[in-house]
Amino acid sequence: MKTEPELRSQHDLEQDESVVPKPEPLMEERTQRRVAPLLLVAFVAWLGYVGGWSLIAFVVAIIVMITLHELGHYLTAKWSGMKVTEYFLGFGPKLWSVRKGETDYGVKLIPAGAYVRIIGMNNLDEVPPEDEPRTYRQQSYPKRVLVASAGSAMHFMLALVCIFTVLTLTGAPGGKVFRETNAWQVEKVSEDSAAQRAGLQPGDRIVAVNGQQLDTFEKFHEYVAPLPNQAVTFTVARGGQEIEVPVTLGEKDGEGYLGVYKGVPRERVAPVAAAGQTFVEFGSVVRDTFGFMGKFFSPSGLSNFADQVVNPDEPSSNQSAANSNAPPPPPSSSDDNGSVDDARPISIIGVASIGGDLTRQGLFEFLIIFAAINIFIGLFNLLPLPPLDGGHIAVATYERIRSRKGRRYQVDMMKLLPITYAVVVLLAFIGITTMYLDVVNPVN
Repeated sequence: MKTEPELRSQHDLEQDESVVPKPEPLMEERTQRRVAPLLLVAFVAWLGYVGGWSLIAFVVAIIVMITLHELGHYLTAKWSGMKVTEYFLGFGPKLWSVRKGETDYGVKLIPAGAYVRIIGMNNLDEVPPEDEPRTYRQQSYPKRVLVASAGSAMHFMLALVCIFTVLTLTGAPGGKVFRETNAWQVEKVSEDSAAQRAGLQPGDRIVAVNGQQLDTFEKFHEYVAPLPNQAVTFTVARGGQEIEVPVTLGEKDGEGYLGVYKGVPRERVAPVAAAGQTFVEFGSVVRDTFGFMGKFFSPSGLSNFADQVVNPDEPSSNQSAANSNAPPPPPSSSDDNGSVDDARPISIIGVASIGGDLTRQGLFEFLIIFAAINIFIGLFNLLPLPPLDGGHIAVATYERIRSRKGRRYQVDMMKLLPITYAVVVLLAFIGITTMYLDVVNPVN
């Protein structure tokens, strides 16, 4: 005798959602899911072939940075009661996704960014009436500013952690990360030179000549140059002690010649002191980044950039870092001998190339370039231009100012679309031209 469940008709089974089989994915979607992982593996293999493990590591760090940027938006939006429908890493075909609650989480093929979809970002977004109270546009001014600025806040936190780690763990040149330092030591001794005959060694610090204190390498050169073939006495700091080293200088081009190469010693900073110095170093990069932006977007800066695009093969003076301590923030690369107007932005290609090279050199080099990149991106995103995060903050601030007596004013985003399109076109143009320059005339 058949039991009740066995007597149920096929029609009843089909009406029971708990047992209705899920529809098979479309052929196109199934093909994408099969091919996409192979393309991703091919991309990683190509990165390894071009730049080795260091480039792969740096690209992974950039992907993590972008993910954390969006995580900042996601967490603050959730905390503020906004509805987040998507949180994806990458763009293009979907590799993997899962739905938890009201949000789809996943990974897409092209690791060129990430995004969080918050409903009702402006008055152009159509939202079901029942979800309107949870839109971005209906939240209070502080909550909207918090969500819009959270991505940049993540960048700044990453930069502060990197700087603090450099100061306390790897050590920084002269105990400074991005600021100039006068500290120096002997990095290398030339063969058959006065320095070699006197027994000077790499790591020695020459602190005085004939009792004359020398604070900088420049002062050392100024003192030694007028004394060719003369006997002098160096005070050398070595192994925690100071010793007197008599030296008979050589001669080169009519000047006194010792035969040492300048190096900058790395010094660790105690954690308590490093906590305060971290913010000083951070402020130094912020100042330099704003200075670069002002110079680049000036008439002379834009004219120089246009000349570089038109004549990419001509050598530029921006071929070395601005100081001996660390590479400059990623948007610029100029040295003391050239005009700062020669500085130009660096595309993702240039950043990856420089970052990969520095990562290969060690943790110190990786951390300082990663900190500089995070500070630049964090500041750039806060520019008050749509569609950047700073544009959302500017709109929210304007709405707050225009609101009166409990009546909420809302900006008509349709009127801002021309500005948004113009900014997108400008950023796309700068991005394409900088990638072109980084291929035909890369910055070293």
